[in-house]
Amino acid sequence: MSKYDQAFKEEAIRMALKSTQPIAKTARDLDIKEALLYSWVSKAREQAPNIVDAGGNNVNVIDELNRLRKENARLKEERDILKKATAFFAKEAK
Repeated sequence: MSKYDQAFKEEAIRMALKSTQPIAKTARDLDIKEALLYSWVSKAREQAPNIVDAGGNNVNVIDELNRLRKENARLKEERDILKKATAFFAKEAK
């Protein structure tokens, strides 16, 4: 019998997948062994369904979600840079 209940495992997996920090750091923060969290995440990825992406490729839902989160963060950063540049050049034009 596992000493961690299902709710704890699910939350640990969610934190590991959602965070930008390494899985090893998340495991240390949760005070569990890295190998244990890696195995939980690996099992969750195996059990996650596959979908067809825009290119017609089969991809794992978790991997696609992580890719989209990273892309979203990059796009927000680019947007913020463009906002600052627009404000700067508008000020210079006056």
